[in-house]
Amino acid sequence: MLPFRRAEEMSSWKALLDGCAEGKGGLLLVEGAVGCGKSEFLEAAAAHAEDRGALVLRAAGSAAGRGRRLEVLRRLAADAPGGALPLPQPADDAEGPLVLRDFTVAVRALSTTAPVVVCVDDLHHVDAPSGRHLLHLAGETRRAPVLLALAASPHEPDTDPHLRTELLRLPHFVRLRLGRLTQDAVRTLLPDRTGAEAALLHEASGGNPLLLRALLQDPGARPGDAYAQAVLTCLHRCGPATAHLGAALAVLDGPPAPAHLARLSGADESTVVRALAALEDAGLLAADGPPGPRAQDGRAGGGGQQGLRHPAARAAVLDRLAPAARSALHTEAAQLARASGAPDTEVAGHLLAARDIRPEWSLAVLRAAAEQHLAQGDPDRATALLRLAHEACPDEATRAEVDIRLGVVLARTDPAAAEQHLAAPLAAAAAGRLGPPALAPLARALAAQGRIDESADVLERLAADDSRPDGTRHGRLPAGDPLDGLSAFPRWAAGHRGTPTESAGNPAVGAAGTAGHPAALWALPAEAEEACAARSAELFLRGAALAEGTVEAVAQALRTLLHLDGAGRALPWCEEFARQAARRGAPGWLAVFAGLAAEARLRLGDLTGAVETARGALRAAPARGTSAQLGAVAGTLARALTASGRLDEAAAVLARPVPTGTAAGVHVLAHLRARGHHALATNRFHAALGDFLDIGRHSRRWGLDRPRVLPWRTDAAEALLRLGETRQAERFLADQLTTRDAADPWVRGTSLRLRAALREPRERQAVLARAVDELQRSGDAYELARAMADFGQALREAGEPARAALVQRKAWHLAKNCGADALRERILPGHTECPPGERGGAQGPDAALVASLSESERRVALLAVHGHTNREIAGKLYITVSTVEQHLTRVYRKLNIPGRQSLPVDLDPSATAAP
Repeated sequence: MLPFRRAEEMSSWKALLDGCAEGKGGLLLVEGAVGCGKSEFLEAAAAHAEDRGALVLRAAGSAAGRGRRLEVLRRLAADAPGGALPLPQPADDAEGPLVLRDFTVAVRALSTTAPVVVCVDDLHHVDAPSGRHLLHLAGETRRAPVLLALAASPHEPDTDPHLRTELLRLPHFVRLRLGRLTQDAVRTLLPDRTGAEAALLHEASGGNPLLLRALLQDPGARPGDAYAQAVLTCLHRCGPATAHLGAALAVLDGPPAPAHLARLSGADESTVVRALAALEDAGLLAADGPPGPRAQDGRAGGGGQQGLRHPAARAAVLDRLAPAARSALHTEAAQLARASGAPDTEVAGHLLAARDIRPEWSLAVLRAAAEQHLAQGDPDRATALLRLAHEACPDEATRAEVDIRLGVVLARTDPAAAEQHLAAPLAAAAAGRLGPPALAPLARALAAQGRIDESADVLERLAADDSRPDGTRHGRLPAGDPLDGLSAFPRWAAGHRGTPTESAGNPAVGAAGTAGHPAALWALPAEAEEACAARSAELFLRGAALAEGTVEAVAQALRTLLHLDGAGRALPWCEEFARQAARRGAPGWLAVFAGLAAEARLRLGDLTGAVETARGALRAAPARGTSAQLGAVAGTLARALTASGRLDEAAAVLARPVPTGTAAGVHVLAHLRARGHHALATNRFHAALGDFLDIGRHSRRWGLDRPRVLPWRTDAAEALLRLGETRQAERFLADQLTTRDAADPWVRGTSLRLRAALREPRERQAVLARAVDELQRSGDAYELARAMADFGQALREAGEPARAALVQRKAWHLAKNCGADALRERILPGHTECPPGERGGAQGPDAALVASLSESERRVALLAVHGHTNREIAGKLYITVSTVEQHLTRVYRKLNIPGRQSLPVDLDPSATAAP
């Protein structure tokens, strides 16, 4: 492989060998950096000479043999046949003229029978007497068939400082410089690799053949053990100064200043400059253009060497250092960086590597660097710096400030850790040991985590502090101080006061309706703002970029869109911000937005999608500790599993530990509702009722009592109906239908479905029909399926089996599409594949035929599928019964079906109709 790789150099060697065969002497000095193939080339040249019939004598210098006189000469003599080369006796002058002549004469005598090639590797390590013999031989054999091939490093000093100069003066001296391989050479050398792979190999090796060979030995040609060992070998062979210099380079990990390298390595600056040249020549340093001028502080001025070439090279050097030595180097590097005005991120990096907080300036630097890393999108580095800063804090108040900042930063990656980091500051605040500089951010962080009561308590303490110039009291602050900054979107949140019904009997009089109260972050807009709130939310989302200061605002805008404009409108936005969070490597933020996406899917009746989305959110977050935020996502998952009939899986999710008490905050509501639904499904009606009433107490106290969000009254009414408490159930349903959300189709539809159970059979049909209509408008397929199942049962009890069968068939298909297996079995027990009267696997009318229906025909057909009679359809659409009959007749003909019972159950009212 090597002769092909060094074709030009081998051509020069062959020319010298040809001259030697003709009786001409030759002198070749092969130079090259460490790892560039000097020894390999010399061996290939010797082998070629042997193939040509030459007598080859081999020897090599060594660092250990530099002090042993005539060490190399002895090795040459040992390689000669039959003791043909004499060695000076101990009493002789090893460098006297007679002794030198005797050695040369002996070599010339050997050349009378065949050309003699003398190969000496590592000339810079050859002992001085042997070097003098080689110099004499080279000078006296210019007209003899003797060829000297010597190899040396251009950066290592010779034992005899004059040897190479004297060789250079000889007229037949030839120098070959073996450089590093170019990218094209690597590509040619490795024809089985793609151009991109060859480029990566060249980049990692710097074109150094030794490093390239090591890379090819590592699995996948990625830097591993072989590469690391090759790097250490190169550093060792570059000279005695480079071992310490390599450690300094690895610690600095950036553009090195010779003055800093000299300080860290213990060498003088001139030695450092020479050693850097050797490392760069060997390809161990990454270069970025020509060296730039030195800055006044001694740091590199741009360009030039950029430190060790590859992170694996740096790791190899650092790993061989003892921990104490590595820490000491990083501490020294931090001091140097600080003194030279380096960025805080560089200084803090060394402090972190050394785990050193002794410098008095370390705390300020660590905190400042953490903020810079956050701005650069590196929360993990910021977290590590803040944890070290926590150790450097001199007092409890400062530790609390750092803990609070950690709680905010960790919300991006680890919600459980974020919540736990506020425990110590909260305890200190409760004991009165924190002042306003810590209380204000603590209140903000608690509010962002949904810990409403704890945030309000902290605000109360802050407001009571006599040092505040505005003299604020009563547990709240003026708008914008300090909670307003949590959300750049919902300026209307602070204006929400709640309706009289919501606030009745509530001593807090609607906490979310109090300007500056933490609950405002979780509230829907005030009644006067509702009409434009959804549009404002969507406009805000279009221009929002995900960042630490916008997460709460984006989440609130998504909640507003979800509950005021429908889950179908909110879901794409939830998924978009979940994708942004994933791209930013922020699993905590991902849990927020994926959790909202799961809630949106559940509100649409997509139980399967809700389960998958919620599980994905929980998988993304670190699985350690308890988190109220993740508990809310788990609540959504448990509700979806319960509705699907997967009760054991739901129970396992609900068994997951969650924070309790005030630490649970607003997120406890989702957990309570999920637990209550599971209790209903497992016939534990009293337990379910208790959970739903707890939701009511919390939501009313916080001013968050909105049936659009948490319809705890309908949940409680359903539990009461199961317990036979019909009067109490009616009271809760009536109460819900008088709230400001009563006009919402979802709230009204679910309330009417339950209210129908309290009515006489004939009236029950009418109420359920209205529930079906409302839920059709709401977009919740699961609740629509439940209402239609009840409607079908009511029709069957009223002696209308044909209409009942049609409605139940529609309900069965809805339940199947939702993934609600338990509901599907309740609707038509034993029918898992298809309802009675449908052939298994049979397809409905062709989509093209359905698309041929006009808008009027589609509306009539859809109402017929929902179980309405022709007279009821006529009344709803304000047309005559005859017109209804005509529309249905045309529908049957276009779809090629015999009648109403064969109408497709999946008609989409929003689909494009035929003109």
